Amino acid sequence: MPRCWSCGTGLPYARYATVPREEDCPHCGTDLHSCRNCRHHDPSVNNQCREPDAEWVTDRERANFCERFQLAEDRVVRPESGRSGEARRKLDDLFRKDT
Repeated sequence: MPRCWSCGTGLPYARYATVPREEDCPHCGTDLHSCRNCRHHDPSVNNQCREPDAEWVTDRERANFCERFQLAEDRVVRPESGRSGEARRKLDDLFRKDT
């Protein structure tokens, strides 16, 4: 089951599904059509993407127009800890969309 990279909530999409650019996580409101949710995202490779023809994306946590996006299966959620993680959560809460 695909999961949100930010909160780990299970998503109602099939494996490697195409997700509309404007789609948000139903639990935390994070953009789903982002590099962090893509099966090709890999911070250890050039351009942080295993697709060699993919264009550079500046913010990998925000929605983008990448045509090679495929929702990853069971994306591992790595929560931030410590003071930096707490600061990041507070900042995210300031700009979270209210639904």
